[in-house]
Amino acid sequence: MMLHVPGVLSKDQARALRAKIDAAEWTDGNATSGAQAALAKRNRQLPEESAAAREAGAIVLDALGKNALFFAAALPAKVFPPLFNRYEGGERFDTHVDNAVRLKGDLKLRSDLSATLFLSEPEEYDGGELSVEDTYGVHQVKLPAGDLILYPASSLHHVTPVTRGARVASFFWIQSMVREDAKRALLLQMDLDIQMLARDLGNDHARIVSLTGAYHNLLRMWAEV
Repeated sequence: MMLHVPGVLSKDQARALRAKIDAAEWTDGNATSGAQAALAKRNRQLPEESAAAREAGAIVLDALGKNALFFAAALPAKVFPPLFNRYEGGERFDTHVDNAVRLKGDLKLRSDLSATLFLSEPEEYDGGELSVEDTYGVHQVKLPAGDLILYPASSLHHVTPVTRGARVASFFWIQSMVREDAKRALLLQMDLDIQMLARDLGNDHARIVSLTGAYHNLLRMWAEV
């Protein structure tokens, strides 16, 4: 399941975050690559332990914690500290699949979901589409600054060459409480439908109470916490 999560950062927040990281020192993006990805990856990245990366990452995590749609879709158990990359001058990331497990200090995370939070407006650059493959074909994504795309980390994906301007984004991985993508998709649909019905019927309607109970019992059955 791919999901567009709009407005994770407001326009003002996205601009302020960009100002913070644009002034920082960028290095070779292969610092966090596995062996396969290193052959395909041509971009730059903020060093993970730099002050700018830590401050910007904290802003992103705070915004994610306040976003109900992100939580409903990802059902996060663990979130890898956000990283930041930059593509320009023909830089690209050829087709690859993300590592199944990410390690950082004491953190061990199974990458169920990948996320890209766009920090450049689409008109600022040419190329740079995130292209994700699934059984229905290749889906190209280029979102407004502040918007996020969430997709299975098991997907083959690539970033097309940036031929004008700069594509700046945050990217990270999520270990979900519910490992299987199909189960997460079902729970998200139930959650969204319950919210819509509650607006029409009221939260205390007997059917809403019953459906909410079914949702939580499925979550209880499938969740790993």
